[in-house]
Amino acid sequence: MKKLLIIYPHWPPSNLAGIHRPRLISNFIGEFGWHTTVLTVNPEFYEEKPDQDILKTVSPAVQVRYVNAFKALKRFRFFGDIGLRSFFQLYKGARKLITSDRPDFVWIPIPSFYTAVIGRLLNSRTGIPYGIDYIDPWVNGFTNLEKKFSRAWLSNAVARILEPFAVKNASLISGVSVLYFQPVLDRNFKNKKIEHLGMPYGFDPNDHLIRLTNIKLPWDPVRDIKPLAYAGAFLPKSHLFIELLFKGIAELKRSESWDKRVQLFFIGTGIYPGKTIGEYARENGIEEIVHEKPDRLPFLEVLHLLSESAGVMIIGSTEKHYTASKVFQSLLSKKPVFAVLHSESSAVQILRDANAADYLCTYTEGISPDDLQANLIRTFQSLVMEKSKWAPQLDELDRYSARQSARLLAEKLDLICSTK
Repeated sequence: MKKLLIIYPHWPPSNLAGIHRPRLISNFIGEFGWHTTVLTVNPEFYEEKPDQDILKTVSPAVQVRYVNAFKALKRFRFFGDIGLRSFFQLYKGARKLITSDRPDFVWIPIPSFYTAVIGRLLNSRTGIPYGIDYIDPWVNGFTNLEKKFSRAWLSNAVARILEPFAVKNASLISGVSVLYFQPVLDRNFKNKKIEHLGMPYGFDPNDHLIRLTNIKLPWDPVRDIKPLAYAGAFLPKSHLFIELLFKGIAELKRSESWDKRVQLFFIGTGIYPGKTIGEYARENGIEEIVHEKPDRLPFLEVLHLLSESAGVMIIGSTEKHYTASKVFQSLLSKKPVFAVLHSESSAVQILRDANAADYLCTYTEGISPDDLQANLIRTFQSLVMEKSKWAPQLDELDRYSARQSARLLAEKLDLICSTK
């Protein structure tokens, strides 16, 4: 069996979204001839609150090795990134593992972006092939870049220097969508062929079989209400959708066409630039309908919340490359899904393949705000009024599962290693 070394500074019990990429690949790639060792940072150096329950989602076959990190500097947040704080420790730990375990390949999901540089350094010193996996874009993957000398502007300036160095000797560029890393290929591999692979986050159906007890819902289950739930970060390019949706709901409310039982719950939205969801609700006079709880919830609690809701909301992005990995957990909740996404988002095809596009509203560049709002409200009201019989074909999701993503990655790694 070949050996894969995954370097990623966060790992369960971290509850950050990024851990699911290495976790899901690790859970399944062993079925395709690759034994996984994950090199990560000791949880005592994480800044987020640990989630012990998420450890239940990790396959016991995955080996995990830990290194320490420098403590975060509270006053200098540029150095709070765990990829920086653990850079030398991860590099040193990887060198030791390469000597002792002799892995065949190093795979580094990003962000944290700085760990991508470790792959190039390891390759230079040991010759081991490596790949970089784009969970998010690196260069130009930041918001508010127009503000010169802002933190985001500086991060992007650093990215333009580090990314070409990091990817130069890579044997594989992968990502949750080809659109995420196509600019990387265009910038750095115009005259050089490199293996690349787009594969979705996917899902592990076993996650949805884990049952937690004593979970407090954000709504009163005794009240006669229809809770619609959105779980996850509120994206910078989602503001337009929320603004138009809330304006439309306000109009329905004024015309007494709104079902008073319907309540909207936005959970784990985090800290984000611009107006908050709560502010949009207050501006439109629907604050008694909309409830925002920005604190991140543990992963398994989110799955429980979605399964107890009357419907699930996916508020996507105006960017076509947004993959909406949450579409899988939304569909597996077995509750009707209202989604607004760019028409070219890969999530649109996933919903259609699963016969789950009854309540899908798509966005295209050039559509007028009035037309978009009309489509949003028409689609949203269809969900509220249950105009369609919700009957998704979940078996059709198998092609998008984490198992299939792991199979694709294993095949690509087999090809690369056979030529080395």
